Amino acid sequence: MTRTQANLILVGIAIIWGLAFVFQKTAMTHIGPYTFLALRAFVATVILAPIALFYENAGRADRPTAPFWLIACAGGLTFFTGGILQQAGLVTATVTNTGFLTGIYVVITPILMWLVLARPPGFVIWLAVAIAFIGTWMLGGGTVGGFSWGDWLVVFSSFFWAAHMLVIEHSGRHTRPIAFTAVQFAVVALISGAGALAFEAPTIATLVAAAPEIAYVGVLSSALTFTLLAVAMRYTTAAEATIIVSTETVFAALAGVLLLSERLEWIGWLGAAMMFSATLIVQLAPALTRRSTPPHTPAVD
Repeated sequence: MTRTQANLILVGIAIIWGLAFVFQKTAMTHIGPYTFLALRAFVATVILAPIALFYENAGRADRPTAPFWLIACAGGLTFFTGGILQQAGLVTATVTNTGFLTGIYVVITPILMWLVLARPPGFVIWLAVAIAFIGTWMLGGGTVGGFSWGDWLVVFSSFFWAAHMLVIEHSGRHTRPIAFTAVQFAVVALISGAGALAFEAPTIATLVAAAPEIAYVGVLSSALTFTLLAVAMRYTTAAEATIIVSTETVFAALAGVLLLSERLEWIGWLGAAMMFSATLIVQLAPALTRRSTPPHTPAVD
């Protein structure tokens, strides 16, 4: 596979993820957030588990270790928390707002790395934080009161998506991305399933009505894309990959406009553009930092 082909796959992933927000939104007219998240994760686990076992039996993956299981469960816990807040937020939040508000996890991640791992962000990151903050304010119509309760739930979810990114970074040392993802979704399915039994009452009729949404998000947006992401990342750079997949926010906005007839005022679109710019700045920060650093000049005796 060439680098161009890998990047085209990443564009396809961004499109699938962006469109998934529409299916996540429409599913809430039939079933509750716990039920949807549980079934999404269950479908993904059923698909990914045999693939993970194949690599394990073929000797192409490291044997399970205690740290691997701990980090995979941590991935499931952070994914569940971010996922359930986002899914509950979609009950009232628009697809357009959800896409852009979720995307600020890219800006939050380096701040969280500073707090947890003592890796202080540079000036470029703080600039991106300021731009994202202003963009969020404008997305709400120029007032914090312009956000619904669902919008705020999506904002809170972005902090857990940022934490999930830290877990994924830590999981890389185990070189078992498919197994990690399978275990992660299994954990999400278990926790969400318990929540569905405790707080929701899905019926056969509502599950059948939501079946297309569950199939799309479970098969395409979860199992397929995470597997393709692991493959594509072998042939392209992490910087290019993160920039490309972050365009899911743009595709989510387009899907909201075209499929759900959502509309934003001009100030909202300007705010969305600023938020997307902030995510690009964060992802380009390492290259900008290296370019601004003067080359080392050997000392002359």
